[in-house]
Amino acid sequence: MRAEFPAFRLGKVLATSFTATLTERQGDPVERIPVPRRLVDWLAVSGLAVDSCTAAQLDLARELRESIHAAATAAALQEALPAAAVQVINDRSAQGRAAAVLTAEGERRWRLGSTSCVEDALSVIAADAISVIAGERDGKLALCASPTCRAAFFDTSQSRTRKWCDMNTCGNRQKKARFNANANANQRKNTGAAP
Repeated sequence: MRAEFPAFRLGKVLATSFTATLTERQGDPVERIPVPRRLVDWLAVSGLAVDSCTAAQLDLARELRESIHAAATAAALQEALPAAAVQVINDRSAQGRAAAVLTAEGERRWRLGSTSCVEDALSVIAADAISVIAGERDGKLALCASPTCRAAFFDTSQSRTRKWCDMNTCGNRQKKARFNANANANQRKNTGAAP
């Protein structure tokens, strides 16, 4: 992986991990796939290895990412799904030639129609998004409680009350901010300083 780019935030759900290639959406956005080669890297670590990616394919990927984010956000808020987002997700899902295959270890893997076909990889991501948004999996879509993030994520916790898309980033940042605010309030209280 190339060190000059921001690290990927990989989760257990392909579709929401893909939307996490753009983070801090409500703050200073961090683009984690700024160039075609970086999309190739993300696909490889996600089990969808392709040989190459063009600028046009990167644009298709980003369009799919934003469509998944828009539809997942609407689903998490129990709002109507945006028609344009649904159309992009459906189009990408239908355009690929990927097939699910079973490994000797009993795991599902994806076989792309061509190792250089980003569209096949995008069809797998779109199909995963359809499965999640349609409610076919055990869990629920939620939005990160971080005011600068607001990423859609798939909550599979037992209580379905998870607050953060990633505890190591958003969760820790929010807990640290709350701790610092409490410490400052206590210090002002103990010194008699005005807030």
